[in-house]
Amino acid sequence: MSAQKFTEADLKRILREGAGTEEGVDLDGDILDDEFAALGYESLAMLETGGRIEREFGVTLDDDVLIEARTPRALIDAVNVLLVPAGSV
Repeated sequence: MSAQKFTEADLKRILREGAGTEEGVDLDGDILDDEFAALGYESLAMLETGGRIEREFGVTLDDDVLIEARTPRALIDAVNVLLVPAGSV
């Protein structure tokens, strides 16, 4: 697997493309530790986001990952764990 990394910019782009942006929410601000629900992203939006991440980055996200990752930082970290090439840990 390549040394690809899932970044905050990737997540913001995917959120915008898949679910849009809630009025009054500034995704360009410091949102890493804000809960997705506070940003206007509920379960359906997170499922869409997860599907887009899976297709683009070639990972499989368990439903638990999307439920437990309540903030952008947590989701980014969870995806990056899956992107680590085998044998490099």
